Amino acid sequence: MTAIISVKLKEPQFEGQTKQKLGNSEIRGFVESIVNEKLAAYLEENPQVAKIIFDKCLTAQRAREAAKRARELTRRKNALESFSLPGKLADCTEKDPTLCELFIVEGDSAGGSAKQGRDRKFQAILPLWGKMLNVEKSRIDKVYNNDKLLPVIFSIGANVGPDFDVEKVRYHKVIIMADADVDGSHIRMLLLTFFYRYMKPLIEKGYLYIAQPPLYKVMKGKEEFYAFDDKDLEKRIVEKGWSREDKNIIIQRFKGLGEMDHDELWETTMNPATRTLLQVDLMNAATANEIFSDLMGEKVEPRREFIYENAKYATNLDF
Repeated sequence: MTAIISVKLKEPQFEGQTKQKLGNSEIRGFVESIVNEKLAAYLEENPQVAKIIFDKCLTAQRAREAAKRARELTRRKNALESFSLPGKLADCTEKDPTLCELFIVEGDSAGGSAKQGRDRKFQAILPLWGKMLNVEKSRIDKVYNNDKLLPVIFSIGANVGPDFDVEKVRYHKVIIMADADVDGSHIRMLLLTFFYRYMKPLIEKGYLYIAQPPLYKVMKGKEEFYAFDDKDLEKRIVEKGWSREDKNIIIQRFKGLGEMDHDELWETTMNPATRTLLQVDLMNAATANEIFSDLMGEKVEPRREFIYENAKYATNLDF
């Protein structure tokens, strides 16, 4: 709350040359007693207003306490020191951030394959489990204390929110690697929302990427190839001069990254020489902010309207 109080007194004394703060200590007690008396009477007469004010006070208090805990936790567990890194993180040996990559992987099974298939010199693996917190619908104190997000925060090592320092980022490629299905898309969106709201400079610097794992593996005799989606599958089959009716063609659809062995995951998704990465950027920050608010926020109407308008474009849905 903000209030303007007019005080008239003889011989005012100010603190500092800027005269921004009154130094007459006897005035403070007088002002506090008057304000307390009048404010208490007003709040008793207007309980609805009082509830709104108290709710705002509690929310602000939770946010201050959560931010303080996060700062203390980050200082206490300096993410640049190996002993403070999350237990599930398989870190790389390279220390130059410009050469390092962090793969945020969906699930322990995919994380196991990624750990076996990676180049441990410059590639780190952080497996996550379950659905991430939707930060667009959550209080800031829940964000700071979420057990799914803390490993991400400490692995990147540059704090979070207003204290985020992009110069301290430990990896200049942070790669979201989720399954090529609807659940994987949801997890990517939840992580993107978190990075946009709480580590936005990471995106602005061009450090955030999305891996593109294949959805299909096609084999015929000793020949094989991978396809990223149905359109790519049909295109590659035609290029090969093959026919879908050929019984010698085996088409394997990956339900998740965990179905790939470490050699397949390396070859298709992690090898810098053969993989495809999408770099996340902010072409239009205002539009991005509106999209995150509409799709991930509390209001249902904008989300329903978006679904109605775009449902016809949906592909690769799993039922």
